[in-house]
Amino acid sequence: MVELHAPILEWYEANARDLPWRHADASPWGVLVSEIMLQQTPVVRVLPIWHEWMERWPTPKALAAEQPGEAVRHWGRLGYPRRALRLHACAKAITEEHGGEVPADHATLLTLPGIGEYTAAAVASFAYGGRHAVLDTNVRRVLARVVRAEEYPPTATSAAERKLAESLLPALGAARWGVAVMELGALVCTARAPRCADCPVSAQCAWRLSGKPPGTPPKGQTYAGTDRQCRGRLLAVLRDAHGPVPKAALDAVWDDAVQRERALDGLVTDGLAEALDDGTYRLPHA
Repeated sequence: MVELHAPILEWYEANARDLPWRHADASPWGVLVSEIMLQQTPVVRVLPIWHEWMERWPTPKALAAEQPGEAVRHWGRLGYPRRALRLHACAKAITEEHGGEVPADHATLLTLPGIGEYTAAAVASFAYGGRHAVLDTNVRRVLARVVRAEEYPPTATSAAERKLAESLLPALGAARWGVAVMELGALVCTARAPRCADCPVSAQCAWRLSGKPPGTPPKGQTYAGTDRQCRGRLLAVLRDAHGPVPKAALDAVWDDAVQRERALDGLVTDGLAEALDDGTYRLPHA
């Protein structure tokens, strides 16, 4: 296999974004928070919320002491707010079961609430320097193009992708390699408009050398008019209220009554809202 490490690492040294969770003094908790926030959310939106969270809750113990509704409130408009509940549950588990320290062991990380293979590998690697294949969308796309001559990776991570990523891990500096490939995918080897002229491994890229055969692009997610947008509107009312909210205040933000009730029921079912006996609603408490 063509040597990829040196050119990609050299490119990363010259072009990496200065992100706080990559700093040498970033805590494992800060890395974990960033990884959950960055799922399906651009860096530019995550940065201000991450800073606010880390100032307010610099340790898992600090977040665990709060009501889960406060995590939802300060999640702001990052979207997919169940991630806030996941982080709160993680904070409680870390505090109660691991002495307030984010575990370094990959297998132990997987036992935390809502932590899957990618997040466990990312935290073990980026926070503790572990040797793990970190396969986010950007990494998978770079490897699909450069090595497999495919424009896009499969919808779900395959065993073949994982085997390939593991085969490319250097004996030393695996964490640096992982974040470098991730950054290349985020900044250069993008999904819609890859900048091949700026790519440090363009000359070795199997997809480019094959004439860039087209693949099936990932499906974009619609938002306007969806239940997800409706849920966001309802949750914004609860987040801004700092207390119980009458049903009429929720009814006022979405015209379609059937969709609104379905979305509200979904928020309650997912633990993002509570229905009180007096007919009002609020963010979740203990």
